[in-house]
Amino acid sequence: MPDLAPWIARLYVTKVDIPSGHTLDCGLFNDTAFVRVQLDGNWTAETSHGMLAHNRAALFFGPQSRRMPVTVTGSFVSLGISLRPGACTALKGVRVADYVDRIVPLTEVIEGAETLLDRLPIDGAVEEWLKLFEDGMRTRALETGWSPPDPVTVAFETIAFTDPNASIADFAREHDIDKRTLERIIRRDFGLAPKQILRRSRALDMASHLRGVADQAEADEMALRYYDQSHLIREFTEFFGMSPRQFTATAQPILTLALESRQARRLELLERLAPGAVRPWQ
Repeated sequence: MPDLAPWIARLYVTKVDIPSGHTLDCGLFNDTAFVRVQLDGNWTAETSHGMLAHNRAALFFGPQSRRMPVTVTGSFVSLGISLRPGACTALKGVRVADYVDRIVPLTEVIEGAETLLDRLPIDGAVEEWLKLFEDGMRTRALETGWSPPDPVTVAFETIAFTDPNASIADFAREHDIDKRTLERIIRRDFGLAPKQILRRSRALDMASHLRGVADQAEADEMALRYYDQSHLIREFTEFFGMSPRQFTATAQPILTLALESRQARRLELLERLAPGAVRPWQ
């Protein structure tokens, strides 16, 4: 789907078998907005607007500022699209800042989404599921003139992956904009302030390392992004609600899958991993 790369970060399908009646207590932490369809499983999530419970549903997940506690009871099937920063703006969609740490019915943000679940039977083929998403994105891109995200947004997404300790002032100067304009663009397209984006990126990279889904060759560099151990513990706890030691000791399969997907996307963007290639931690 190279033609959709300006707007889509990932397409995914996740199928997990869990014993009937068993509840998995975990979390989610994604740095982009998502269109998600849950075809099976009983879910709960602690959003910024309260507890949400659902089973079969089409949903819009805003970008997250911190780990969101979730549970799922029974086997589940989940599929969807990770939207790149600026995609919603370019495609004349919702303002992502209004949906940070929120989950809402997809019908609230996309016209015509009422029929999506009917077109995604649980016994359908994965390839057909993903084609439906791709076709929908192409239609929207065509309707909005194939407008790509703001170049400043694209560059900031890259710097968050390559150097999350970068200076905000230097970035603004290099792109010939003032800091106030940069703040406006980044809040519009990421939902958070520039500094918060970089802090979150550091924390997500460190979490990926702790869960064993990052390139171990980068372990020392990731640790050196923090001034000292107390800085690491304080920042990590703010984003994940637990210390690095507690995080490592707690099984979190759903969160680990999300972290692994993000790291793969990061390495692909850095041109250190070809799409579909074996990942360094595998």
